[in-house]
Amino acid sequence: MNVRELMPPELVKLELRGRTKDEVMEELASLVKGAGLLEDLGGYMEALRDREAQGSTWVGMGIAIPHGKCRHVISPFVAFGRSPGGVDWDSLDGEMAHLVFMIGVPEEGAVNEHLKILQVLSRRLVDDAVRRSLLGASSPQEVLGILEG
Repeated sequence: MNVRELMPPELVKLELRGRTKDEVMEELASLVKGAGLLEDLGGYMEALRDREAQGSTWVGMGIAIPHGKCRHVISPFVAFGRSPGGVDWDSLDGEMAHLVFMIGVPEEGAVNEHLKILQVLSRRLVDDAVRRSLLGASSPQEVLGILEG
């Protein structure tokens, strides 16, 4: 599994407009819907909100990874958004999310697929140089290149 299979360039947004985590999730989910990977935007947003209600998807280091497993996802994807000003993602220390990776997987086979995607992302995101590069990337293609290593 590689990043380009999951994240086509049209799912990369370098300047998120959303100011809240809900606005950011909707902004990224709209990109996914526009790319034809979601059957129902509202249904997917409900899955994202349900997951956030269980506990924040803030992971630290300026990163949030909201995710939803539901029947409205046509095929697995990762959408990426960058917020220069940061978004409050309910972190315990008040740190803002600047890098947001939204994961979507179909309900069937979701657990295994979801874990594989998290593993692929985690391997790259633990590297401080990768995170710095993502903050400075100037194009979707550059983002994909950074994530692929």
